[in-house]
Amino acid sequence: MKILVINCGSSSIKYQLINTEDRECLCKGLVERIGAVTSIIKQEFKGEKPYKKTMVIENHPSALKTIMEMLIDADNDYLHSLDEIEAVGHRVVHGGETFKDSVLIDDDVEEAIQQAFDIAPLHNPPNLDGIRAAKKHLPNIPHVAVFDTAFHHSIPKHAYLYGIPNRLYRRYKIRKYGFHGTSHYFVSRQYYKLSGKPKEGSKVITCHLGNGCSVTAIKDGKSYDTSMGFSPLEGLVMGTRSGDIDPSILFYLIEKEELSLANVHALLNKHSGLLGLSGYAADMRDLLEEAESGDRRCNEAIDVFCYRVKKYIGSYITAMNGVDAIIFTGGIGENAAPIRSKILKDMGYSGIEVDEKKNIALSEGTMISTDNSSVEVHVIPTNEELVIAIDAAKIATASKQTPWA
Repeated sequence: MKILVINCGSSSIKYQLINTEDRECLCKGLVERIGAVTSIIKQEFKGEKPYKKTMVIENHPSALKTIMEMLIDADNDYLHSLDEIEAVGHRVVHGGETFKDSVLIDDDVEEAIQQAFDIAPLHNPPNLDGIRAAKKHLPNIPHVAVFDTAFHHSIPKHAYLYGIPNRLYRRYKIRKYGFHGTSHYFVSRQYYKLSGKPKEGSKVITCHLGNGCSVTAIKDGKSYDTSMGFSPLEGLVMGTRSGDIDPSILFYLIEKEELSLANVHALLNKHSGLLGLSGYAADMRDLLEEAESGDRRCNEAIDVFCYRVKKYIGSYITAMNGVDAIIFTGGIGENAAPIRSKILKDMGYSGIEVDEKKNIALSEGTMISTDNSSVEVHVIPTNEELVIAIDAAKIATASKQTPWA
């Protein structure tokens, strides 16, 4: 089946056209700076040269209209009419407690996504905008919502409850939800496939490290705990997000700096993390380059980042009473060998031993641990879009079978 996968951000839309029969990406594209003076559109069909243009795109419905036109306007061998698209898979960040699996989108689903606006104000509104716009352009095919939070619904209650009055959980559903679920799900399934080991009895830790970062403990193939919480702000130090912070700091800053709630929200989400620590950049590639040149603050930012990941890995080893494999994925996890090395340094007590030649070269498969290491360490590229496409195809054909079960 040809499935269109749509991922709407606040000012961008990523999309892919995927053939689920051979799991190939036929086309991928990106619309950036929606609503700005000039928007940027990039599209690339398989085997063709990338195409790029600039134009004014005021909102998400206009962006979707442009995407549909570009998909069939190009001279390609893969899509000649929008009628060839058999279903659309939509990434939705927050499913709350309502959605534990991917679902066919109807009016009730749209309403439930909208009800989660309060707990995902940056993500769910553009996700819903994309759904409604895509349904106007492709009204006669199934549209499926795939939730970042769904994989983490197996987390036990003692791990997802916060130490606040229980009435606040009952009334407002304040609890840990976790995110990056499709990524943690995909790389863990790839590990089982590559290693030939069963899910049952397994203990795996997956580290999705990019601009957003999270670590997940996976026990018996199910999410057992994860570093992100009620929102994607909790947990690791990220590109611009603070991660874990003493809540009293917020009260202190509000008093000292006379900050509004909007100021605090922006401070923690957009001006903290690697960017705030370094005062230079949120991109790990830039930080590594400057750190190599001796920049003290960039080095400190890298140290804090790696220490936080190391701490979560250690805590999850304890929570699961051991670990069989640690998996790195995401832009940093897949590409930054010095970061992987620094995170796992001095963890010999856990039986972790990294082969630095494999770590740097990544030329002998996905495993970068030594033969003597009692814990396997893998670098596995994530493919969230493929998970979304396969779930969309499964639901669109009313089949309960999936290769990722």
